[in-house]
Amino acid sequence: MTRLLVSLLLTAGLGTAAYAADDQKLMEDANGFFDPIPTMVQAPENNAITREKVELGKMLYFDPRLSSSHLLSCNTCHNLGLAGTDLQPTSVGHGWQRGPRNAPTVLNSVFNIAQFWDGRAADLKAQAVGPMQAAVEMNSTPDEVVAVLNSMPEYKDRFDVVFSGDEDPITLDNVAKAIEAFEVTLVTPASRFDQFLDGNTNALNDKEKHGLSLFMEKGCVSCHSGVNVGGQDYFPFGVVEKPGADILPPDDKGRFAVTHTATDEYVFRAGTLRNIALTAPYFHSGQVWSLRQAVQVMATAQLGTELTEEEVDSMVAFLHTLTGEQPQVDYPILPASTADTPRPVLTIPGQENN
Repeated sequence: MTRLLVSLLLTAGLGTAAYAADDQKLMEDANGFFDPIPTMVQAPENNAITREKVELGKMLYFDPRLSSSHLLSCNTCHNLGLAGTDLQPTSVGHGWQRGPRNAPTVLNSVFNIAQFWDGRAADLKAQAVGPMQAAVEMNSTPDEVVAVLNSMPEYKDRFDVVFSGDEDPITLDNVAKAIEAFEVTLVTPASRFDQFLDGNTNALNDKEKHGLSLFMEKGCVSCHSGVNVGGQDYFPFGVVEKPGADILPPDDKGRFAVTHTATDEYVFRAGTLRNIALTAPYFHSGQVWSLRQAVQVMATAQLGTELTEEEVDSMVAFLHTLTGEQPQVDYPILPASTADTPRPVLTIPGQENN
């Protein structure tokens, strides 16, 4: 649904009363803005999904030896037992360093237009290798990752099977492809909101329906729409009123660092609202822990409006219906290290000689 249509709906005065009067109409209008999460996800371009590749990707996702310290894995910051996040304002990486931004959930990330808050990674494959090489995160290198995997016969056998057509199966690119294949499976369908979109008007109670109608009426859908209820485009943080420096740090200019275009200063990819009730703290700065406060900040900063306490309650109630079925992932048994496996590097930056 385009922003123009959103504007036309608002201009036409399509209000809460109109939605509340007719559940069928509310459902039809919602289907104009949103799509339910599919139970089957299309494979990424140039990366066919096989059971063997997904299993290998799962092992790599959980293996901390892809970090130089052998302590940090993809799951450290995107914990699948915690809705794909780490419940930290900003993630703790190598040597207890803190990253600059909140770790977004990995769940349903396949539906995002791009990855990271600034969209610097076009897809999950590109995203997977970034943290491995970042000094503040996993602090490894392509050569170190390949050396670790080549040191274990089971990994060599699995890469040979999954990438049988490659002369050299163990490469950083193939590591990324395997992790991407696994992450594509991390979707959360069948939320109560999805059930409502699919025709079950009883899936939401009256308060939640009121919150949904407000979400559309107030204009939240101009940034948070589509299958992921967000993640589809980039927007300035503070369209009407910039939040304080605690919520919008002035030294993080968002997408500007990628495009170097002045109009992209303080522009970020709209976060997905799927499972939002499980993924506090909120925003790229991770400085807001209350979903109520997050709603209020968005109302003033993005929409230029003050919501009543009842409206906030209803909208928060609606956001809770976006929690879907969490993926059931068995923790993999990883190959044992060998005498050839590189040893962990446990130094803390600045204390190398201590």
